[in-house]
Amino acid sequence: QVQLVESGGGLVQAGGSLRLSCVASGSIFSINAMGWYRQAPGKQRELVAAIRRDGTTNYADSLKGRFTISRANAQNMVLQMNNLKPEDTAVYYCNVLTIWGSDSWGQGTQVTVSS
Repeated sequence: QVQLVESGGGLVQAGGSLRLSCVASGSIFSINAMGWYRQAPGKQRELVAAIRRDGTTNYADSLKGRFTISRANAQNMVLQMNNLKPEDTAVYYCNVLTIWGSDSWGQGTQVTVSS
């Protein structure tokens, strides 16, 4: 099993930046991909960005160019969020997909962007 802990959320003004981190522990060898999802009130959870085992990435079209996903190391995934907008307000969740098709979720971290 993989355990995930997110950090870095908070309150920021529109146009500002935040840097989210996700630290994984446990069966790290089993991870095929890691990603960030977000869920705003009344909305479905949506993919923000993901990074695969080979380092390739993908982003939600609306976020491409503002958000960057990367790995600080094998256990630490980072989401750099720039030029934040009020519509980015959501709970952001770290997610991992294992080699056997199961996934794990962090507890979420709140990001609030004020106008």
